[in-house]
Amino acid sequence: MDMSAIASRLGLSGSRPVVRKAAELRRLCDVTFDSSVLGIGEVCKAIICLEIAASKFQVIFDRAEAVRMSGMSEKAYIRSFNALQNGLGVKATLDVRELGIQFGCVRLIPFVQKGLTLYKERFLAALPPSRRASTDFGRPVFTAAAFYLCAKRHKLKVDKLKLIDLCGTSSSEFTTVSTSMADLCFDVFGIAKEKKDPKSIKGNRELLDVLPSKRRHDDDSDVSGESSGDDQDDLDLPTYKRQKKMEKQEYNNWKSSVLSSNKQAKPDPTKPRKQAQLNFKKKPSDIALEVPSAAN
Repeated sequence: MDMSAIASRLGLSGSRPVVRKAAELRRLCDVTFDSSVLGIGEVCKAIICLEIAASKFQVIFDRAEAVRMSGMSEKAYIRSFNALQNGLGVKATLDVRELGIQFGCVRLIPFVQKGLTLYKERFLAALPPSRRASTDFGRPVFTAAAFYLCAKRHKLKVDKLKLIDLCGTSSSEFTTVSTSMADLCFDVFGIAKEKKDPKSIKGNRELLDVLPSKRRHDDDSDVSGESSGDDQDDLDLPTYKRQKKMEKQEYNNWKSSVLSSNKQAKPDPTKPRKQAQLNFKKKPSDIALEVPSAAN
C-alpha cells in the first residue's frame, strides 16, 4: 500500500512533511535491516514510520486506528514500534516547555521539572546497583505523566488522551507510570483528600434530609440531650454499615427462630418408642368377594 494512501486513512494527508519524513524512514529501514525478521509486515512498517514522523513534528497521531489497520494487538504493535524505533536509532523526545505552551499551562513547567528530578532520584535509590545503569528515563511517557499529575494537582484541565497520543504510548502504560510517580513523589504529584464535615457543605444537606432518623437525632440532641448508648452508636454509623448491621441482626433472629423450632419438633430420645402392629387378618367382606371369583 502506498504511503500517501495510508496517511490519508490515518488523517495525515494534509501534513506533507510528515508523509515525506515517513517515506524517508521507510527507505532507511529497507536499507538498514530486514524488518520481516522482526515479524513486521510492509503495511505495519509504513504505519510505524508515519507515527515516528508524526511524533517528530508534534502532530497528533491516532494510534487506535493505526493498531486496527496493522492487524495486530496493541501489545504487539507497541513491541514492533519499539523494535523499529531502536533499529532506526530514532528516539522520540517530549519537551516540558512545549507541553506547557501547547496546553496553556506555562506555570507548571518548574513543578514538572522538579517532580521528574525527584522521581528519578527516588526510583534509582530503590533499584539494586546492577539495574541502575540500564534504566531509561528519556522516554516521553515519563514527561507526559509528570505533566498530567502536576496539572491535576493544581486543578488545571489537560486532555489526557491527547497527552497519550503525543507521547506515543498506550493508556495502560501511561496509567502505570502515573501511579508509580504518585506513589514515590506524593509530596509533588499527590492530591491530599481532606475529610470535611457534611454539615459544613451546603450541597450535602440533601443527603442528610434523606435520612429522617439522622435528622431527628440532630434536632432532638439540642433539646433533650438524652439518648441510649446503642442508639447513639447506630446513628453514628454510615448508612451502608448501619444497613449491614441490621441485616446481620435479622439473620441472627431468623437463625434463632429456626433452631428453636427444630428443638420443639425433635422427639424426646428418653421416651420409649412403640412399634406399630401389623394385622394380616382379612375382613369378612373381602372373603365374601373372593369366593364367587374362585367358583368361576
